Amino acid sequence: MHETVIDLRSDTVTQPTPAMRAAMLAAPLGDDVFGADPTVNALQERIAALLGFEAALFVPTGTQSNLCGILAHCGRGDEYIVGQQQHCYRWEGG
Repeated sequence: MHETVIDLRSDTVTQPTPAMRAAMLAAPLGDDVFGADPTVNALQERIAALLGFEAALFVPTGTQSNLCGILAHCGRGDEYIVGQQQHCYRWEGG
């Protein structure tokens, strides 16, 4: 049996295929910061509909999603309790 390994540890180890590069070149562009990226907007609308929510938010990394979760529940200067192996605690302290 042939096993294919897909390495998702980091975007620095991925190599896009020619078809992927062509898709990126042809993709419609817009600034997501201003809500003007049609691809991101379509993804967020699709996920919101799929999960039955009014809206969804795409963030490109797990670190960003962790930070959004923490900020949604904690105010400035608050503390949060996590295990010593939790990513934000271990790798994202500042």
